[in-house]
Amino acid sequence: MAREDITRQFVSLLIERLNLELEPEDVADDTPLFGAGLGLDSIDALEIALAIETEFKCEVSDDQMQVLRSINTVVDFIQQSRASSISEAV
Repeated sequence: MAREDITRQFVSLLIERLNLELEPEDVADDTPLFGAGLGLDSIDALEIALAIETEFKCEVSDDQMQVLRSINTVVDFIQQSRASSISEAV
């Protein structure tokens, strides 16, 4: 799956799961998820981690929560996780 497709799918998932009053085109790829970015909190972080696991089949462990910094870091994580699982399957 292309990076743009993963990004678009993740942003849509984020908006839907967290009931954000945004349109996907309003969210830049480098938007921080917390603080001055989207202003999400720790409860949202858990929901995002669960959504990534459910939707993209990539487990986010407690020590990997830093991947939730921005849209780009999440997409990077998803791509790396998928690449790892493909290479492990071979």
